[in-house]
Amino acid sequence: MMTDLTDLGVAAIRDGVRDGSFSAREVATAFVDAVAAAKPLNAFIVETPEHALAAADAADQARATGELKPLSGVPIGMKDLFCTEGVQTTAASNMLGGFKPTYESTVSANLWTAGAGMLGKLNLDQFAMGSSNETSAFGNVISPWRRNDGGNAALAPGGSSGGSSAAISARLCPAATGTDTGGSIRQPAAFTGISGIKPTYGRCSRWGVVAFASSLDQPGPMARDVRDCAIMLEAMAGFDAKDSTSLQLNVPAWEAGLSADLRGKTVGIPKEYRVDGMPAEIEALWDQGIAWLKDAGANVVEVSLPHTRYALPTYYIIAPAEASSNLARYDGVRYGLRDLPDGANLQDMYAATRAAGFGAEVKRRIMIGTYVLSAGFYDAYYNQAQKVRALIARDFDEAWAKCDLLLTPTAPSAAFALGEKADDPLAMYLNDVFTVPSSLAGLPAMSVPGGLDAQGLPLGLQIIGKALDEQGVLNAGLAIEQRAGFTARPGKWW
Repeated sequence: MMTDLTDLGVAAIRDGVRDGSFSAREVATAFVDAVAAAKPLNAFIVETPEHALAAADAADQARATGELKPLSGVPIGMKDLFCTEGVQTTAASNMLGGFKPTYESTVSANLWTAGAGMLGKLNLDQFAMGSSNETSAFGNVISPWRRNDGGNAALAPGGSSGGSSAAISARLCPAATGTDTGGSIRQPAAFTGISGIKPTYGRCSRWGVVAFASSLDQPGPMARDVRDCAIMLEAMAGFDAKDSTSLQLNVPAWEAGLSADLRGKTVGIPKEYRVDGMPAEIEALWDQGIAWLKDAGANVVEVSLPHTRYALPTYYIIAPAEASSNLARYDGVRYGLRDLPDGANLQDMYAATRAAGFGAEVKRRIMIGTYVLSAGFYDAYYNQAQKVRALIARDFDEAWAKCDLLLTPTAPSAAFALGEKADDPLAMYLNDVFTVPSSLAGLPAMSVPGGLDAQGLPLGLQIIGKALDEQGVLNAGLAIEQRAGFTARPGKWW
């Protein structure tokens, strides 16, 4: 074969199937084999080769009859937070062990309708709560990357969409779905040298996605480059009457609109993101990103987002509060785990089921959330956090008077080793310091790889845009991608 099919991205596979360079079946088989051979990464909870091969055969038939769809022949990974009809969906928790939904999430249904096939359900932090993929009931996902210091410490692929980021980076799938509540698409993308975009809140339906924090959760695509993210997002997005927060807007032609020419655009650099103790390499990459955007024709100005320093505490009040409310449905009554001790009453069953079903991080967030919603503390914590959230959103609105986009680092460090921060929840939560503000404001934001650190690990740059300006975000991402020329990939050790 002229090229290893698993090295191809979404656009290359789509176009190759269309012009007959190879069959969809050949592509699906290559990726199915790659997934089966990558068990040490633990990226997949469930493998579904039959789904991928059936979609491939349908694509090959469609080509013969001239009825190809936008994603015909493209096999993808599905984060195990999206309900898939008849295929186990667990949110990486024992609470949903063996749960097989009788319905399909809107986003996954949109992708299958567009012709994509499913290689399997990807591992994640339990109920999407985590930044390192260490909270899954199905074991840690291991990043395919290794430090170049000769040590072979297992590294975090980021979280919560760590199975997605590891699988794409390791060439187990050309693209995958992720969800982003406070950075869960962008931070794992940065850690593994791939691209990922969180669209504007409401752009992709949340229906059929296991809920964490409903006012923040947003599905989005992860892929190896900006164009592939644009293609995936076009297939995923769209109005859905089943989601009350879904935006009733037509889906733009993001791929067709891609342009790395930023003349006439102004990019803001938020001064509050220059945090104490930021590694020099992150600072240097940020400066490099500024230079790249100037080279693409953008004007660069400093802006202020004064309430940024309150974003993390605000997020870690609002998100757990919504989680405690959302996760109350896991009671052992209707579906999922039921733990019924001898002689137990209903209250005992609830307690035993939740004790057995939820992991430590999920319990921690439920307890925080229940506390901040309780009668004596609701005003002091939850109501205050909602007011600060409004101020954070207003900061962005005021910045847009001076600029069209913002450029920041994606994460405050490169990937850390598994276990390095596991005992310190606050150190773990600091991973989200650059991604959380745009989540609280519901804005589109994207991470693209910018380079490697001294250890040979990927570092990401984040572009934040105005509400509904995914095109501007993608275009700035493309400008960085073209100038960064990032082609590094992990050496195969699995």
